[in-house]
Amino acid sequence: MPFWRTYYHLVWATKNREPWITPDIEPRLYAYIVHKAAELGVFVYVINGWTDHTHLIVAIPPHVSVAELVKHLKGASSHDLNQQGLAVHFGWQRGYGVLTLGQRQKPDAEAYVSNQKEHHRMDTAIAWLERYSEFDEGPDDLPSSPALQPVPALRESSPTYDCSEVDEGPDDLPSSPASQPAPALREPSPTYDVLDEPAF
Repeated sequence: MPFWRTYYHLVWATKNREPWITPDIEPRLYAYIVHKAAELGVFVYVINGWTDHTHLIVAIPPHVSVAELVKHLKGASSHDLNQQGLAVHFGWQRGYGVLTLGQRQKPDAEAYVSNQKEHHRMDTAIAWLERYSEFDEGPDDLPSSPALQPVPALRESSPTYDCSEVDEGPDDLPSSPASQPAPALREPSPTYDVLDEPAF
């Protein structure tokens, strides 16, 4: 298995932003989502939300795409809830929001998601962390026509690896020996030279 640390903040909403995630439904919904994520090898660090949307902080293994995961979790969870004889036909809105996280940002993201209800009650939710879309909306700082822009090639200078420090990995993964990541070697931050033409 490859070494990986891929953390994401996911958010998606109920169909038409209906307030269907009630205190009666929420425990079953969240437990089901965590269970389905685990079936795909996804670690759910935090799940929480408001009456009309759900947030997750997850680690997704490289063999699972974000789109595949969200599709699976939304489809399976709405199907499960609709089998429970609810007064409404539960459904999720098309689309979702996804942000990547570094290991250093993960605790802040976990705290934000853990306090979702308080953020919404006090109107302190951060708008761009609540965003989702049914359309593909990439970063705002991309050039207007990427196909017309020259692509600079990056060449990494030869790094030297320092084997004296060993990264044991995060402490929050399961304690099963089979699931423990292998120690990773740390390298100093490389410097990059921008070349005029792509180097292949």
